[in-house]
This record gives sequence, C-alpha cells and structure tokens, in this order.
Amino acid sequence: MTISSSLNAGVTGLNVNASRLATISDNIANSATFGYKRAIADFHSLVLDQSKGSYSAGGVRVTTGRMIDQRGTLVTTNNATDLAVSGRGMLPVTRSSAILEDGTTPEMLLTSTGSFRPDADGVLRTESGLVLLGWPATNDGVVPNFPRDTPGGLQPVRVDTNTYEGDPTTNVLLGVNLPATDTAAGSSGDPRELSLEYFGSLGQAETLDIAFTPNIPASGSSNEWTVEIRDQGQGGIVVGEFTVLFDDTRQNGGTIDTVTPLSAGSYDPATGLITIAALGGPIDIDIGRPLEAKGLSQLSDVFAPLSITKNGSPVGNLTTIEVDEKGLLSALYDTGFTKALFQIPVVDVPNPNGLKSLPNQTYDLSLESGPFYLWNAGEGPVGAMVGFAREESTTDVAGELTQLIQTQRAYSSNAKVIQTVDEMLQETTNIKR
Repeated sequence: MTISSSLNAGVTGLNVNASRLATISDNIANSATFGYKRAIADFHSLVLDQSKGSYSAGGVRVTTGRMIDQRGTLVTTNNATDLAVSGRGMLPVTRSSAILEDGTTPEMLLTSTGSFRPDADGVLRTESGLVLLGWPATNDGVVPNFPRDTPGGLQPVRVDTNTYEGDPTTNVLLGVNLPATDTAAGSSGDPRELSLEYFGSLGQAETLDIAFTPNIPASGSSNEWTVEIRDQGQGGIVVGEFTVLFDDTRQNGGTIDTVTPLSAGSYDPATGLITIAALGGPIDIDIGRPLEAKGLSQLSDVFAPLSITKNGSPVGNLTTIEVDEKGLLSALYDTGFTKALFQIPVVDVPNPNGLKSLPNQTYDLSLESGPFYLWNAGEGPVGAMVGFAREESTTDVAGELTQLIQTQRAYSSNAKVIQTVDEMLQETTNIKR
C-alpha cells in the first residue's frame, strides 16, 4: 500500500539523518584534532516501480565517507620534526608495535601530519605511537635509489642525538694569482709559499704546504712554475708535483696553458682538478681548466691568494635535526657541518578518498584507493614537505552547526511523517469498526 510505503520512507529518513548526525558529531568533536579529515553523509533516493499507476515512496539511503583529499590550514610550531605536506600526498608511518626486531616493518600506513619526536632509542614517533618511515642515507650522506612502488626500502627514522661526526676534506678550490714578473730572466727564483688546512678522516686538522717555484729562463719569460704540495699529516712527504705553463697571448693571457704531472698526483684537464693522496684519502684541488679564468692565474707582479675554499670540518656534536622541502632529514652539528640521514617520501594514490580510515588520523590502502607511489617531496603531483608545521582539522564548526540544525529539522519532519501515517492507519482501522 502507498500509505505503508510512506511509513517505510519515514523510517529510512530517520535512519539516514541519524547517520548524518553521527558524522556531524564526529566532525565537531575533532574540530581541534590535527590532521582530521571531516566525515560526510550523502543521501541517495530510492525509487520503487511506479508502473501500476499509484505512487509508492521508496525512501532514502545514506553513504558515509571522509573527504581525505581536502587539506587543512598549516600552522607553525616550534618543533623541527612537526611535519605536514603543503599539497597532495601523505606521510608514510607505521605503528610502533609493528616494528620487528631487525628494525624493519611489515606494514605502511599514511597520515597527513604528525608531531614526531625521538624516543629513548632515537626513533621519531608521535605520542599516539606512529613511527615515521624514510629511506636511509649512506655514511657519506647520499640517499640511494630505492624502488618507488614498494615500501620495502623504508625504515623507521632513527636519530642518535648523542653522536659526534667528522667531515673530512675532499674538495678544495685554489684561486691564487702568481706574479708573471717572477718567471722573467734575472728574477730571484724564490718560491711563493702557501699553507692550507684540511681535515682528515678522523676529524683531525692537518696542513698542506704548497710551494710555487718559478722556472727562470736565460732570457725573456718562461711563464712556467713548478707546484709542489707536501702533506704535514704524513711527515711532509710530497703528495703532488706539477709543472704549470701559463698562456701569454693577447686573448687568454694569464690563464693556464698546460699542466704536466711530475713525481706525484694527477691532473684532469677536462675538470681542472688535480688529485693528491692526502692523509685519510684523496683530495681534489680545483686549479682550473686550460684557458679558463678560474683557479690559478699569472698576472702582473702580485702574489695573491684570491679565493681559497674547501669543504670539511672538525669533529662536531649534533645539535638539531631539520627536514627540508624535499623531505631530506639532516643532522646539524655545532661545527656547521650538515649531514643527510634520511629522505622522507610523500605517498600518493589515485583516489585518496578511497583510503580506509583508521584511528589516530591514519589511513590504509584499499581497492578503491588504488596503488600507491612514493614521490620525492615537491615533485610530480605531490606537495613539498614542511617542517615546523602541523595541518589543522578540515572541520568548519560554523558549517557543521548549520547542518546540525538542518538535520534536527529533517529528523523531526520524518518523525512527524511516521506519526501522521500512524494516525491515518488508526483511522483506517476505525472504519472497520
């Protein structure tokens, strides 16, 4: 009967509005929860067969879900490892209980933001037990290429704050001008000397003594120098010896013409690097390529170390850790040395709203979400990584209160329909009496 279908429609109306009320309650309760994605209730009409000429109410059904693709406002914090993504994508995490004894993890969950701090073992985790995952860097601070379609390379991010680290010197830029007058006939031939500090593999400071000796011709100018490099860390032995001839043409005067290795060291004209075997390992010294206005030069009558820069630092103590916009987590030491420890990828799926919702603002993959891919932050479709930041809840309290009033009125109206149908059925019963 049509009147019975009205009763059924009213009952379904009560049910769907009760579901909508539940989503509104959840949203308002989590309006201050970082990373919370608001729940929604969508109504869909049910239509029965109307071919018999009389109308029968089909009622309504409801589907609920979360708007995971909506982004909340980012707010600034004072913790370097409070992380969020400024755009599409999520952070890879796991439960602390899921970490195996060998340090690996069998599962990967997703979250949009988190306040990660080191625990007693140095593992970055939240108060709710979510552990941050990332790709570990090698000892020299380089992150290898890991597969992007599997979480197999991800490890719990661990930072030992009570560590010392040394940064050995591997590269030196030697910008020195040698006086052209020293290579002229009749000059004294005295060497020009320079001392250069470097840091060994154990963080110790050592010294390279560099002597530039002009080659004096019988007449004219030779424009040629013998460069000798001695390593005081190895007792003053010669680790590099070269003959450098400078160009004297109008177009390229003063630049390197040729470099000839002698008893020690090597020179690559394609890169302008001479390589010496210093204490603790090889050091590349950039003196410039032939005919390049860089590195060594021979002009006028002035001996001048114009630009001498090098990498490396003495042993330092870790002071803080930071995450840059590319997701690179680096340790900063009190000597100014910075070393990459992990790279935090950003996880993306074709349909974020299809992810399975779990407690603590975490999500798991599902058939509806599609397969995941691990991107470098700021590349492809995903946003950049933001440190010192948290993502706020996507709940709009004013909008939820408006929907709360609408839901209350809709519920009351459906209840009135049921009451009216009940009265009509009672009138029908009274007719039989």
